[in-house]
Order: sequence, then structure tokens, then C-alpha cells
Amino acid sequence: MFSGIVEEAAPIVDLKTDQGNLHLTMKCSFVNELKIDQSVAHNGVCLTVVDKTGDTYTVTAIKETLERSNLGVLQLGDKVNLERSMLINGRLDGHIVQGHVDQTAVCTKVEEADGSWYYTFEYEFNKEMAKQGYMTVEKGSVCVNGVSLTVCNSKDNSFQVAIIPYTYEFTNFHQIQKGTVVNLEFDIIGKYLSKLYRYR
Repeated sequence: MFSGIVEEAAPIVDLKTDQGNLHLTMKCSFVNELKIDQSVAHNGVCLTVVDKTGDTYTVTAIKETLERSNLGVLQLGDKVNLERSMLINGRLDGHIVQGHVDQTAVCTKVEEADGSWYYTFEYEFNKEMAKQGYMTVEKGSVCVNGVSLTVCNSKDNSFQVAIIPYTYEFTNFHQIQKGTVVNLEFDIIGKYLSKLYRYR
């Protein structure tokens, strides 16, 4: 379980394919605190640490993960938003994030707004999935590349988020531009409420 508060945007230092799997090796400041079999969110995708050496560690993304996320299009040197799982005695500063990416979206516009930025994202709209909560709502929560954000200008297949300077600098949002593919996780509470409503 995660909160969508990114700890570090870390570079990919190695990528290896193995049949349908992709092994990603990351370099980050808290490698010495990680353990094999620990969960870490990568652009919002929960992956298991399978190896660590010095200041790097490796995780494996399987075919299902690669089909639903942007991990398969990442390249050496790209920065990935990292978050370790929540401490049970910690504050929930973002919202409840499972690390189970629902689908990808494409950035269609980046606008500067006098010290902050508005990002617009479009995603494939499916009416049946929307009935199950795979959608955004105005002022609701959404997770973009593992970052807990508040939705504005929510449409059927698009939404905007406002990014403050801290988030811009310390996550990989400073690398996102028009055409960039990002990971989306819709709000789990909305999914449950949608399903309960169908069975009312």
C-alpha cells in the first residue's frame, strides 16, 4: 500500500529483457535500506526487489505489467518516481494507492501558470470500465506515475492536474511533455463505490 508521495526520482541504469519479462535496475539513495522481496512503487507500479548491489537494485516487470504501464517504453537514464510502501504508523499524506496501474494516458498539453504548471492527460475511455470506477471526478484523487494528485477539468477521457514547483522538481514531472506516456491508477474508493452502486 502506498500514499502517492514520491520519495525520489531515480535514473534507470540497466534494462534487460528475459523472454516476456523486463528487469529494471535503478540507482537511488535508499538502496542500503531495501531488502530482497520488498515492495517499491515505480511510476506507481508495485514491483518486488529481486537483487541489490552497492547503490543499485533490480526489479522485474512481467508481460501483464508491461502491457498496462509505461515501464516498457522507458529508456536508460529516464527518471522513475520511487516510493516505498507505507509505514502502518505513518501519515497518509496523499491518498490510498495500491500500486496496481489501471492503464496509461498521454500528455496532450503542458501550460505554465505563473509559478506552477497545468498538465492535461488523455486516456482511452471505455464506458463499461467507467461504470466500474475507472474514471476521474472533479476534485477527486488520481495517481499519475505514482504521484497522488487532485483532478481538475475532468472529462470523459481526459483531465488536468496542477503541479507545484516542489513536485515539478523532485518527481519526473519535469520530464513529462506533450506526447509522454504516463501510468494511471484511478481511486480505489471510487471503484468500490461504483461496484456497490451497480448491486444496490
